[in-house]
Formats: sequence, C-alpha cells, structure tokens
Amino acid sequence: MSIWGKILGGAAGFAVGGPLGALLGTVAGHAVDRIGRCGAEPADGTKSIAFTIGVVVLSAKLAKVDGLVSRVEVEAFKRRFQVPPDELKNVGRVFDLARRDSQGFEVYAKQIAGLFTERHPVLEDLLESLLRIAEADGEVHEAELGYLRQVAAIFGFTASDMDRILAEHCASCGRTDTDPYSVLGVPRDADDTAVKAAYRTLVQEHHPDRLIAQGLPQEFIALANERMAAINAAYTRIQKERAPV
Repeated sequence: MSIWGKILGGAAGFAVGGPLGALLGTVAGHAVDRIGRCGAEPADGTKSIAFTIGVVVLSAKLAKVDGLVSRVEVEAFKRRFQVPPDELKNVGRVFDLARRDSQGFEVYAKQIAGLFTERHPVLEDLLESLLRIAEADGEVHEAELGYLRQVAAIFGFTASDMDRILAEHCASCGRTDTDPYSVLGVPRDADDTAVKAAYRTLVQEHHPDRLIAQGLPQEFIALANERMAAINAAYTRIQKERAPV
C-alpha cells in the first residue's frame, strides 16, 4: 500500500495522534485519541505518515497565505507528489479540510517537529516540498516566504539555515545563477578543507537511502535525489572555480 493509502486508514490516525491524527480521524469519520504526542516513542511508520500528512496540511495552510487559494497549487501538489488516481479524491479532502480548519499551522508544525530532532534533514525535505508548492503559480510571494521561515523556525532552523535551503531549492530546480557556496552553506572565503567538510556533511545527511530510513516516504525519493544532485553540482562548480589554470 502506498503512503497515501496508509494516511487515510484508521490505524494511521491512531498511530500519529495529536492534531494531525485528529484531522485524519475527521476525514476517516472517527474520533482519534491524542496518543503519540511530541516526545512519545513513535510507532512503526509514524514518521513517514506524519511527514506525508504534514506536507498535505502545511501545503493547505500555505496555499491561502497570500489570500488566494490557487487550484494551480492544489494540482501541482497532486502531480508533484505522485498521488495515485484512486487516492486523489481522499487526499483532496484532507487538503480542503486542513485549509478550512480554524487552527493555525503552528500546532501542526510543532507536532511534526516533535517527531524529529531539531534541524533534521527530513524536515529540510518537508520545507523543500512546501517550496515546490509555493512556486507552483510562478513565484514565491513574500507572504509565503514569511510563512516558510516561521515553519523553519519551529523545526529548529536558523535564518542562515533557511538561506541555504532556499539556495539548494533554486539549484535543484535548475537555476544556473545560484551561488554554489550558498548551496553548501559556506562563505566564499572558506578554505578547501572547510568546503569539503561542508559538502561531505550534506551528502551524508541528505543521502536518499538514509532519509528513507529516518522517515522520508518512498514517494518523495525524487525530491531527495534532486537535492542531492544540487549539492553535488555545487561542489563540482566550486572545485572547477578553484582549480589552478
């Protein structure tokens, strides 16, 4: 069963608990006890389920940040994350319910953050997922960027971390004008040793296999591969720039 099928099953709501589980319970038509709160030991698959429903819920909240919910953003979400045709309707129900929900995004972001350590690479991939939705209508608006920075802060990322994530995002989307040093999160005057250390750390943290083991659903593997390619390309550019003539 795909992750999309799992999040809409009754067991998913009970596994996740908290605000996310309650939302799933509403969609599934049953009440969900608030188990699996922040700090509790997650059940098998809970992180993957929480990541996926978190992308849906936070995307829904993001979609109305600029005052207008664009169907382009909704459709981009469905295409980008390979929602199976037989799950489109149900995922759409979760999206619309989250969009209308009176609770702010903070309560959901905090529950997701509680399942991972601060600044966890899987949380970076969630932010990258949200960035893809934000730019679906052609640009990332200031209100959307402000929202994303608030979510990042809840996840434990600093402003500098977010700048690096934004640079990686631009690079992974094929932007050729992205500063490779920003992608690696190092200053231009960093020596070769520091650049190499930053590169190795990012490669280790963001390897797709490791992310999947830590809670990234298989359905998001393309996103992880694109980010890894951006990191590799940035390091290659820096090497070429510094190579003796």
